[in-house]
Amino acid sequence: MKEKTQIGDIDRSLYDFRYEENEGDFLDSGITPEIISEISDEKNDPDWMREFRQKSLSIYNRTPMVSWGPDISGLDVDRIVTYIRQKSRMNTDWESVPEDIRQTFEKLGIPQAERESLAGVGAQYDSELVYHNVRREVAESGVVYTDLESAMHDPKYAELIRSHFMKLVPPTDHKFAALHGAVWSGGSFVYVPKNVHLDIPLQSYFRLNAKGAGQFEHTLIILEEGSYLHFIEGCSAPKYYEAGLHAGCVELYVGKGATLRYSTIENWSKNMYNLNTKRALVQENGRIEWVSGSFGSHVSYLYPMSILNGHGASAEFTGITFAGEGQNLDTGAKMIHNAPETSSYMNTKSISKSGGISTFRSAVVVNENAAGSKSSVNCESLMLDGISRSDTVPAMDIKTDKCDVGHEARIGRISDEAIFYLTSRGLSEEDARAMIVRGFADNVSKELPLEYAMEMNNLIGLEMHGSIG
Repeated sequence: MKEKTQIGDIDRSLYDFRYEENEGDFLDSGITPEIISEISDEKNDPDWMREFRQKSLSIYNRTPMVSWGPDISGLDVDRIVTYIRQKSRMNTDWESVPEDIRQTFEKLGIPQAERESLAGVGAQYDSELVYHNVRREVAESGVVYTDLESAMHDPKYAELIRSHFMKLVPPTDHKFAALHGAVWSGGSFVYVPKNVHLDIPLQSYFRLNAKGAGQFEHTLIILEEGSYLHFIEGCSAPKYYEAGLHAGCVELYVGKGATLRYSTIENWSKNMYNLNTKRALVQENGRIEWVSGSFGSHVSYLYPMSILNGHGASAEFTGITFAGEGQNLDTGAKMIHNAPETSSYMNTKSISKSGGISTFRSAVVVNENAAGSKSSVNCESLMLDGISRSDTVPAMDIKTDKCDVGHEARIGRISDEAIFYLTSRGLSEEDARAMIVRGFADNVSKELPLEYAMEMNNLIGLEMHGSIG
């Protein structure tokens, strides 16, 4: 068998399979009032949402393009298809999903995961949810887990969604938030009542199959006082030779004494621009736990923000980034301390090879009324060759001296001594490097759901194979 010697030879067939699309289902590319109106018509938007989309478009048109991070000049938004018509109505019966879409998610292991370890699953294909289901006992506890658009049309939840939708991430936040507000489609709505604890996770998986398209799902999660939820999100797309765009939005509301664990593995193909926005608002003694793995995309801008609004609120961010050839992954987290005795902790690992660029950006803000708060930031970077790059860009805005804030950063390479030691024990140089990388990432991978930790290790093994020279 031919030995693989380059990143381009790696078998990514788990994600790179695709199905032919009927381009008659595509709306015209570009962002115009007419296209936005057509999206509203397709979705039968209520009047307030129609107005919201058009206002967001106006904000988008007058907001300058992002210019401070990695270069995104290769992304021509006017050539992106922002909406693909629904191929199938949303189903709760897996066998009713169209065969090609069903095969896609079966290859990705979604039905098996649902049967074995999940309380509920949502699956989005291109612009729309095609499947959503929740276990009967979970629904009977009062938990709502459905697609956002169905909930928006349900009288029981319509006002709740209207009062929370894009309040944490307003369209004025940045250009791609405004774009999202204009063209968003799909995504999940989760509501967990007071004191309800879900012992097994919910999961949504987003698959972009179409060429030259964008995915703009919106996830809205509301946890009432004393509740608990673990929500898992997975993303992937096949590789094309033209730009694709992911500009989703996640808004998380964590009530008094509630805990939300939000785990994400983003493994977009290397033609994708991942410009996602995630934000959580945490009330008194509430807790948000972010677990993030970024392995795909050509360029990423991803900085989940935690707003600690209540006394004793806490946030933890655990992340790992792997940047290979042709990738510039700009990731990190933001912590805003708005109340006394709040705490935050960031622990990240980044790996870069074959000219990949990995940048960690952190922002910690401790406001005047946040006396007694604590924040700790720890980031470690590993470069596997002399042509890759890793940067750390910390920012701290401390407005009270009655707090404890620390930052630690380390950047390094694999030592020749470690390689020599392992090869002298019978390992090949490639296997030695992969072992060191896995050990470096170990404490982060332990925080991932089991199937995603295995996926991460497999990806590292694939990326490392043939990396020498």
